[in-house]
Amino acid sequence: MPRSLRFSRTSVYGRVALQRSFSTSPQWQKKSGGKPSQEAKQANPKSSVSAEEDPYDFTTLEADIASSIERLKTDLSKLRAGGRFNPEVVENLRVQPQKGSNQTVKLSDVAQVIPKGRTVQVIVGESDHLKPVSTAISSSTLSLTPQPDPTGSNPLLLLLSIPPPTADSRRATLAEATKAGEKASTAVRDARGKQQKKLRALQLAKSVRPDDLKKAGGLMEKVVEKGAAEVKRVVDGARKVFDSG
Repeated sequence: MPRSLRFSRTSVYGRVALQRSFSTSPQWQKKSGGKPSQEAKQANPKSSVSAEEDPYDFTTLEADIASSIERLKTDLSKLRAGGRFNPEVVENLRVQPQKGSNQTVKLSDVAQVIPKGRTVQVIVGESDHLKPVSTAISSSTLSLTPQPDPTGSNPLLLLLSIPPPTADSRRATLAEATKAGEKASTAVRDARGKQQKKLRALQLAKSVRPDDLKKAGGLMEKVVEKGAAEVKRVVDGARKVFDSG
């Protein structure tokens, strides 16, 4: 047999063998009717479980508790040691800018109130409003007497001296702090009730395994306990400050 012919047959056999080797290699394709791969699930966010269907999603619960604690801190910050002064009380006084006119505005609209310890600075915006602001403060039920700037450097400055706390005012402040804490605790319980209602709905719909519901319930209680402990810590700290004021 000619040498060239033998070479040709070898080439043909080689190509056949090569084709067979590719035809028998596995194909990395999804079988029809099979479940989508994990990569496919990640590529399609809509296939993920929503927050309403996830028993372990505590986003709303944690947000509601955090909001309750922030409101508590705001309420407590408005109280002062001894309970005798709250800047908003002065800011909300009604001032009659023009004599003979029935029109009134909030004091905060014509002056700035700056508390500094037991002294409060009231900086009036215009000289024409100095007397109306002073009259509004002295005629109120706050028992405060505005005094001009002792240095004379700022004629638009009024100074208010806050009297020291008494036993009655201190008790009143502590009572207000306790009331604010109870309000926050109620808000935490309400947040728990909302989360519990969600878990109950999942249970009735039978869309979640009982074991998952049980675990989610336990984790929910831990979140609530942590929130309740934070409320107690904030209130106890405020009461300690008020009681020593």
